[in-house]
Amino acid sequence: MSKTAYPFRQLQETPSQTAGPYLHIGMAPAAAGLPERSQQLDNVIAGAAVEGERIRIEGYVIDGAGHKVKDAAVEVWQADAKGRFPTAPLGESAFRGWGRAVCDFETGIYWFETVKPGPVPGRAGPDGKPAVSAPHLSLWVVARGINIGLSTRLYFDDEAGANAQDPVLKLVEHVGRRDTLVAKLEKRAGESVYRFDIVLQGEGETVFFDV
Repeated sequence: MSKTAYPFRQLQETPSQTAGPYLHIGMAPAAAGLPERSQQLDNVIAGAAVEGERIRIEGYVIDGAGHKVKDAAVEVWQADAKGRFPTAPLGESAFRGWGRAVCDFETGIYWFETVKPGPVPGRAGPDGKPAVSAPHLSLWVVARGINIGLSTRLYFDDEAGANAQDPVLKLVEHVGRRDTLVAKLEKRAGESVYRFDIVLQGEGETVFFDV
């Protein structure tokens, strides 16, 4: 058979893939009605014996049309109440520092139970003094229609003084943008609940970081 009859054609790049629509099956099978894996992480990041102020974080993931995204997953990485990150695997009763939540299929809400993190020491600045990050959580969001996971941060509105000195927040323009990174405190039956909605696109879009 002649090569000229079937000339070589360079393979083309396939369409990019998103994180759905089956991310619950792989990342949170219990939410999809499947048996829970023994190593599956859940919404509770800190066990009952962990020192610090107990808090709950909850909110919605919202698309550009203002609709709740009910099949998104949110992962959290945080320091403990003394600003320390875990360095070794810990038991369920201790502080893990990392967790994963999926939005409820009915309400669209995601939530975490943890302890409020402390300030985190950082690298030294030009003056030689170590920069200190305000109490915060690092978040990573994936959902159907998102090609690359979105990274952002959650700060606390009752930490205004620390937020004003945070080296990352200082990089974000003040008017209309920093507020998208700040969770609002609500007292609910004696419980500290921080509301943090993540807006993927459009008006009020959350600030995302290229990390």
